[in-house]
Amino acid sequence: MSRDQTQLRCDIVEVGRRLYARGLIGGHEGNVSVRLDTSILITPAGVCKGFLTPDMIVRTDLEGHPTDGGRASTETLMHTAVYRRRADVHAVVHAHPPTATGFAVAGIPLDRPLIAEAVVTLGAVPVIPYGQPATEELADNVGRVICDAQALLMANHGALAVGTTLEQAWERMETLEQLARVTLVTRLLGGDHLLPRAEVGRLEESRTRSGYPPPACDPTPASAGASRATTGPRPGGAVTLSETELVKLVTEAVERFRS
Repeated sequence: MSRDQTQLRCDIVEVGRRLYARGLIGGHEGNVSVRLDTSILITPAGVCKGFLTPDMIVRTDLEGHPTDGGRASTETLMHTAVYRRRADVHAVVHAHPPTATGFAVAGIPLDRPLIAEAVVTLGAVPVIPYGQPATEELADNVGRVICDAQALLMANHGALAVGTTLEQAWERMETLEQLARVTLVTRLLGGDHLLPRAEVGRLEESRTRSGYPPPACDPTPASAGASRATTGPRPGGAVTLSETELVKLVTEAVERFRS
């Protein structure tokens, strides 16, 4: 095992410990992964993430199939769905932060510019439709929206955050719960005062130079594999497109009309 992989296993253990210590997960909840060149490292199933050891971390291929005999997280499909859509993402953190999950259950997105740090590091956080945990349905729902978000609320489930590094994905999860708490308090106090539009614009412009560039999405997943639904709509069903996909379709239609 390479020195880098050994360190990444230790880093995943540390993030699991932080999630548990901060009350962002309980019991066997949550999962954490890091992408390598041709595989991923992910937390195991059926284990409290606050008490992991490096040898418990499971290695899988990019389709989520274990390559070392371990029992990978039951949510591996969700992680691989993210990696197929987002070449810029190298780590995924899924947790059940209590306040943010409350907003997910209520169907309320965290998309109001209340605190500067959240505008820069998170942007708008949408709520995606409910999908049963550990299913392709949930992986599909995540894959459809992750092109336009750095963090998601999953209806009646929890939250997911991504990052170019594991530290960044963890930071976004912690910031998400902080934003949810602030949002809840402002509602209890009877109102919120949003950041001025001009200030929001300046904060958004600072994202890239601050180390938080916008999502870099592949509108055509590199592999169908474990989450077939990310490759396209089901026959006769409703079609859900990300903003990136919609812009591409409209642009192509306009070009064909002009030709």
